[in-house]
Amino acid sequence: MTTTSGPRERNRRGQGGRLRTDIVVAAAELLDEAGTEQAVTLRAVARRVGIAAPSIYAHFSDRQAILLAVVQDAFAELAETLRATAGAGENATDRLRAACLAYLDFAATRPQRYRVMFGGLWNAGAALDSAKVSAAEVTELGQEALSVFITALDACVAAGNSTSTDTVADAIALWLGLHGLAHQRAVTTAFPWPADITERLITSLAHLT
Repeated sequence: MTTTSGPRERNRRGQGGRLRTDIVVAAAELLDEAGTEQAVTLRAVARRVGIAAPSIYAHFSDRQAILLAVVQDAFAELAETLRATAGAGENATDRLRAACLAYLDFAATRPQRYRVMFGGLWNAGAALDSAKVSAAEVTELGQEALSVFITALDACVAAGNSTSTDTVADAIALWLGLHGLAHQRAVTTAFPWPADITERLITSLAHLT
């Protein structure tokens, strides 16, 4: 936790990056606690860190930039989680399934961060239109996580466990399928999902044999 009860001790020379990190952590905590991006205001973040609100401008131009940093950190955490689980299976198919299950678990256990990763008040299009973030920053979001699925699917094809002829396109389709399932599970909790819905989705979209 970064909550402080008084003014924050001034960083030593060369430690400005620590304040930037504290700002992002504070914003993520506010998002998790309140369940809405509305809670992430410059004033609230500054209060959580223990600084004056204007001090934020040395690191972030506005709240959109802070939320982008939260999203970037969340995607980095997702990619790290997928890489760790994708390397734990006994064979290529097990490793792909493990990555898929890890993705769904990430969405279920970090619902607020997951939601803001794909929309909410932080909007990539609006941020681009206002020139607050670059096209490269938006394009890079999720690329590391996607590469885990591509690599895992490539391994399935090499092992003869998948008939995919375009692993990049099929990995994207698989991601979209997982995202749709994660979203629907979050918003329609009472729906009687088939017990094997996850396996059906993975097998179909990954063209597993």
